[in-house]
Amino acid sequence: MMSVHRAQSRYEGGDRAAGIESRHAFSFGSFYDPDNLRFGAILACNEERLAPGAGFDEHLHSHTEIVTWVVEGELTHRDSAGHTRVVRAGDVQHLSAAAGVRHLERNDGDAPLVFLQMWLAPLEAGGEPAYAVVPGIADSTPYALPAAGAMLHVRRLAPGERAAVPDAVRAYVHVVDGEVDLGGERLGPGDSARITGAEGLELRAQGPAQVLVWELAG
Repeated sequence: MMSVHRAQSRYEGGDRAAGIESRHAFSFGSFYDPDNLRFGAILACNEERLAPGAGFDEHLHSHTEIVTWVVEGELTHRDSAGHTRVVRAGDVQHLSAAAGVRHLERNDGDAPLVFLQMWLAPLEAGGEPAYAVVPGIADSTPYALPAAGAMLHVRRLAPGERAAVPDAVRAYVHVVDGEVDLGGERLGPGDSARITGAEGLELRAQGPAQVLVWELAG
């Protein structure tokens, strides 16, 4: 079974006056839809746009695996565990909040910042916070997130190129840019597909495209 969710159906959030534009795929903050709380381990998939100098002040997270993919610009990360990092396009950032960690995220550059941030529920609560960045992750090297029973696949496709969607209990597909065909549907930037129990699905790019695919064990 595959359910397609279009970019224009995302909930609008953020604070435009502060230079923050947010689009949420799931219930988030003051936006509540009891039929759209999560998909498997995925709790949030937020598209964020920060103007130069804008950002999210220090705030607390706990019992959440937070994975960030920078689309353009540079993201400054600082947390209460002592980590400071500038994350660039093509890098995967992973903050495991565990029992609790505070962090801030800012655009300290001169150009707009666009990033996708995904929150996943851990299989077990508690533990010590952890932080990692994989710079320039390759398509052939998925990022394993065993704490949430998940794996992130990056698909950078040339026009006409095909790529398999992993056969899994669940899969979540998000189109970062370009257009792809999937299961008889045309997906564009910001569109997503939630797939349950499907087999043999593949992406086919209409032009240059970049797609993130979560393989979920439950």
